[in-house]
Amino acid sequence: MKDLVDALNKDKHYTEIVLAGGLFLVALYYNMLMDFIIYMLYFVIFLEITRTVINYIREKTVVLSIIVDAFIILTLRELIVNVVKINNENLNSLDDLLTSVLNWNIFIIAGVILFLLIVRYLSVKTSETYMLGKKKEQDYIKNNELS
Repeated sequence: MKDLVDALNKDKHYTEIVLAGGLFLVALYYNMLMDFIIYMLYFVIFLEITRTVINYIREKTVVLSIIVDAFIILTLRELIVNVVKINNENLNSLDDLLTSVLNWNIFIIAGVILFLLIVRYLSVKTSETYMLGKKKEQDYIKNNELS
């Protein structure tokens, strides 16, 4: 048993797998799988917002990618709620799909997720860390070519 605990402490992935598996089994036992997922997404949103506030207090800057991550997770939560919990419509034809208000809501949320993913990509590509890292890499290559 002690060897198992030591192995779990050395490799963090085993700890995550055991914890996720345990939560999954508890959610299945109580027949609340979607509720568990939704509450875990709330928790991740709370963590991201807390991380943003702490980062702002420490460094007096706001990291845009962290805020966009929180909005992506919040939008994914809304999509899950709309698709799984609320959506109980019968779709027999394309006309049924396009006339349903709930389905238009799902389409709009999916569009918002795509937009946020593009914003996330651009925020990472234009961040100071990425730009400075690329500049240092280019300077290193230039200096080695001159030698």
